[in-house]
Amino acid sequence: MVAGSRGKAPSAGETFMQMALAAGLRDRLLVTVGILMFLRLGIYLPLPGVNRQIFASIVRDNSIVNFLDIFSGGGLSLLGIFALGILPFINASIILQLMTAALPSLENLQKNEGEAGRRKISQYTRYVALGWALLQSFGIAVWVQGTGAVAEPGIRFVLETMLALSAGSMFVMWAGELITEKGVGNGASLLIFTNIVANLPHSLGNTLALAQQDASRVGGVVLLLLVFLVTIVGIVFVQEGTRRIPIVYAKRQVGRKLYREQSSYLPLRLNQGGVMPIIFASSVLILPSFLAQVSGVPLLDRIAGQYLAPNSWGYVALYLVLIVAFSFFYSSLVIDPVDLAQNLKKSGASVPGIRPGTATSKYISAILNRLTFLGAVFLGVVAVLPSAVERATGVTTFSGIGATSLLILVGVAIETSKQIQTYVISQRYEGMVKQ
Repeated sequence: MVAGSRGKAPSAGETFMQMALAAGLRDRLLVTVGILMFLRLGIYLPLPGVNRQIFASIVRDNSIVNFLDIFSGGGLSLLGIFALGILPFINASIILQLMTAALPSLENLQKNEGEAGRRKISQYTRYVALGWALLQSFGIAVWVQGTGAVAEPGIRFVLETMLALSAGSMFVMWAGELITEKGVGNGASLLIFTNIVANLPHSLGNTLALAQQDASRVGGVVLLLLVFLVTIVGIVFVQEGTRRIPIVYAKRQVGRKLYREQSSYLPLRLNQGGVMPIIFASSVLILPSFLAQVSGVPLLDRIAGQYLAPNSWGYVALYLVLIVAFSFFYSSLVIDPVDLAQNLKKSGASVPGIRPGTATSKYISAILNRLTFLGAVFLGVVAVLPSAVERATGVTTFSGIGATSLLILVGVAIETSKQIQTYVISQRYEGMVKQ
């Protein structure tokens, strides 16, 4: 390993070489790929007692199933034992995040108890995920039974479905944690990433078939692909965009050693919440339709069909408002300006021209609010633009690959590549030490 490579980001050639030759990184990649492939196979294991052909024909144009299929890789429409996938764990994580902001005991566990506190919160998340899986599986069992696709409906079918779906979801959650611990990247994020990628060949095939059958749609397909490309480039810039606040560390003396004044910066990301605000907003908007289908209440059915239909102005307006609101909420969970200002003061650091303490917290809060608003506006545009172009061009074959999918794909790819580069850099320094 050449000494000149020290401090530089690894090149693509070096990264691929380490992926192939470094035993530690190679083993982690093999574990990750093996688990993801195994979980994809589990989607095709059918639930007992369900006619999948009848069920697939019933839910082909169901907007709720199509949305949830984004995260389950088609598992819900196929009705396999892994149909719930990682969804209960995601919902449980969202619930715990909300409860942490509301309950001082959970906030104390997260902030003051260190690794032990985080392990307790992770355990609580698993319990909530199990409860949520049982609740969702019960709703799915009742709903599927009402579609007429069940050979022998009854309490036995409901219990068997609840057991199969809940057990499958817990296995997927465990596999995701195993990827995080023994593999590369975040397990839950990679599972969603894989499920979205699994739908791409189908969408691309339908799009090519549409262009071949109707030559007038070629222009719309090209325009839609260009919009997707521009959206991906914009997502990369916003995901990596940061505002660097300069900070200065005062002179300090430790024993006989005098440390000179040092300067650094505090990076604040433009999009603190990543894809979470869109997932939150989409989950809230999909809830009335789900409740209407499961319960059959006419009022809910009218609200979901008239006021919250995906193509209505009310849906778009409420979608944008929820994205902005959840962006500010998630940003408050990620960064607390008061705690940040106190930590800077304790470490002897300050922002040039700003007094330590309350003035610093107000200064950081003002910058964070502006960044969050800009990030929320970007998320809103990204969330609405692909769907608007699809409706304008009439090309709806990419209906499952919307803003949420693009954000997840780009975000997970960036984070996973960064983790792989971290392993490569560690291998580089190990080689230097051995030399």
